[in-house]
Amino acid sequence: MGPVDEMPSDSVKLFASFYAVFSGIAFLSTVAVIFEPIAQRLLHILHINEDEN
Repeated sequence: MGPVDEMPSDSVKLFASFYAVFSGIAFLSTVAVIFEPIAQRLLHILHINEDEN
């Protein structure tokens, strides 16, 4: 993975860098939103109530 062709100018390099960071953050945020209900359900299942002891 990487640039297919040479990046001719600094502005193109900056755009590619910011786009890569944005894409990574967008991907991680999307994954977090999708898996959050599953993680929350798992935490509710594993919860041990201390008042019963």
